Amino acid sequence: MKVIFLKDVKGKGKKGETKNVAEGYARNYLLPNQLAKEATSGNIKDLEAQKKSQDKKAQAELEDAQAFKQKLEELTITIPAKAGEGGRLFGAVSTKQIAEALQKEVKKIDKRKIQLDEPIRSLGYTKVPIKIHPEVTAVLNVHVKEV
Repeated sequence: MKVIFLKDVKGKGKKGETKNVAEGYARNYLLPNQLAKEATSGNIKDLEAQKKSQDKKAQAELEDAQAFKQKLEELTITIPAKAGEGGRLFGAVSTKQIAEALQKEVKKIDKRKIQLDEPIRSLGYTKVPIKIHPEVTAVLNVHVKEV
């Protein structure tokens, strides 16, 4: 029996796939548990329409992320910090502080998206990568200045 998977089924198929499975498996397990539906011509057309709308939505998200990337790369965030001799900071500038400064300037960004290997421990300019979208990574200029 040919079915369209509605959810991922381990060892059988992923969501959106159309596959042939045993008749009894489909009737007794997949269909009652709403893991799949029968692959009729109407259901296949619905699946194609859903894929098209998801592709359009994904493309729109990618374009928005690229536009936001341009905006971020033109921006320089200034973070004041106390420093000692030689420009060495007392403490460090973390991703949380960068996220808070970004929220004041542009919009809220999750601190986990800021890809800083280790906190900034010196004065000056630092380029910080921010993962906006799985395919788009922006580079933000962060200026740490002495208070």
